[in-house]
Amino acid sequence: MGTASEMIATREEMREAKLDIGYRDFCAHLLIPLNECRRKSFFLPWKCEHERHVYEKCQYKEYMKRVAAMKASKE
Repeated sequence: MGTASEMIATREEMREAKLDIGYRDFCAHLLIPLNECRRKSFFLPWKCEHERHVYEKCQYKEYMKRVAAMKASKE
């Protein structure tokens, strides 16, 4: 996997995975397998914990980058 700031999943992959437009971001490549795991396990909350953790960590890192960029632009 690459860095969190580069798009890994293509538009075609996101469309095939039926991701909502709001979720087609830099972490979409992690959301696709998470959603597949959720569907296979009938959305049981204790399943797919690793995939969910990795996806949420990616989302957090992207959020922190946006916060840092906003702080830098204000200075």
